[in-house]
Amino acid sequence: MAKDYTFKNTIPLAPLKIIAMDNCREFGKKVDDYIVSFRKNDEEILKARENNIKFRGYDRESYLTSISCPRFGSGEAKGMIHESVRGSDVFILTDVINYSLSYPMYGKTHQMSPDDHYMDLRRMISAALPTARRVNVVMPFLYESRQHRRTQRESLDCAMALEELADMGVANIITFDAHDPRVQNAIPLHDFDSFPAVYQFLKALLQADKTLSLDKENLMVISPDEGAMSRAVYLANNLGVDMGMFYKRRDYSRIVGGKNPIVAHEFLGADVEGKTVIIVDDMIASGDSMLDTSRELKRRKAKKVIVCCTFGLFTSGFANFDAAYQRGDFDYVVTTNLNYRKPELLEKPWYLEADMSKYVATIINTLNHDVSISNVITPTDKIQALINRYRDDEM
Repeated sequence: MAKDYTFKNTIPLAPLKIIAMDNCREFGKKVDDYIVSFRKNDEEILKARENNIKFRGYDRESYLTSISCPRFGSGEAKGMIHESVRGSDVFILTDVINYSLSYPMYGKTHQMSPDDHYMDLRRMISAALPTARRVNVVMPFLYESRQHRRTQRESLDCAMALEELADMGVANIITFDAHDPRVQNAIPLHDFDSFPAVYQFLKALLQADKTLSLDKENLMVISPDEGAMSRAVYLANNLGVDMGMFYKRRDYSRIVGGKNPIVAHEFLGADVEGKTVIIVDDMIASGDSMLDTSRELKRRKAKKVIVCCTFGLFTSGFANFDAAYQRGDFDYVVTTNLNYRKPELLEKPWYLEADMSKYVATIINTLNHDVSISNVITPTDKIQALINRYRDDEM
C-alpha cells in the first residue's frame, strides 16, 4: 500500500468508530471499506498486534457504528447510538444538504432541510460525547457556509454553527472547499480544516478525456468570480498555465431571491480562442452563473469548456444544463460525490464524478493515528505525479 495509508508502528489515538448519518450512509460505507483495506495492509502493525495489546482490534471488518434518529409524531427527534463508543475516536459523517430524506409530522411528510440535518448532527454529538475519547465531525458541505459574512443587519449562521460545535466539545471539524475558509476565524483556537478536491477533479477528467493538452498554449484555468480566485490560482500554477477571471456586475438597486441580480459577467484575462478552459468553483447551486460564464467563453471561441465544482446541488434541476449542452455551451461538468446527487444526474452524457471516498478515508485514518496531515491538505506532489503519468500515457 502507498505510504499515505499506512503508519508502521504508530498507535492510533483511540479505537476508531465511524458514525455515518442517514444522509450519507452509502458514502460512509465506501469510506469504511477503504479504511478496512488500508489497515489490512498495515503489515508491521498486524505483526506487532500479536505481542502488544495496544494494537488489538486495530483491523476490523467494519468501523461503522449502528445509530438512529427516530422522530415522534410531533416532529421532535432524538439521537441514539446502539453500541458502545466508550474511549473511542468517533468520526461523524453528515451531508447537511441531502434533500432526498423525509420524516412524518402530524400525519404529513416533510422533506429534511439543512436545519433538520444539523439538528440531527447535534443530537448524535451529544449522544457520543459523554463517553467517547474524542468526537470529530466530517461535514463536506459546511452548514450555512453561504451565509458566511455580514453585509447588512443579518445573521452570521455559519460562524454561529462553528462556535456551537466547538462549545459542545467537537475536537476536529473537517470540511471541503468551504465557500469562504476565513469563516474559521470564528473559532481561531479550534481545529478546522477545509480540504481541496483539485487532485480528484484532475484524475476524473484525465481518465475520461485523453485528448487534453496540458500546456500553456492549449489550456487555461478560469475563476467564475472573485471568490474562487485562490482555487483557480492553485490549479493554474500546478498545471503551469494562464488564469483568467470573470467578475459579476450586479444591480444593487434591486433584490431578487434574496440577492442582487447579476447584470453581466465581465472577463479579465488572456485570449481563450482555441483553448480548453477549466472553470473551477466550490459549488453549482442553480447553475445560472456557471452557464452564463460557459456561454461567454464559447462566444469567445474557446475550444472546450469544462466545469469543475466540488458540490453539484443543481437546485433548479438539470433542464438548463441539458439545453446548454445541446447548444454546445460546455463539454463536461465534474462534481464530487460528497453530497447527494439524483440518480438521473449520473446518467447525463455531460457529467463526470470525482470520487472522494478514498480521500476522506485517508483523512480519517491519518487523524485517528494523530500524525501530521499536512501532506493530505496540500496534494501538490500527487497532482504533479498525476500530470506526469498522463503525459507519459500511463493513465
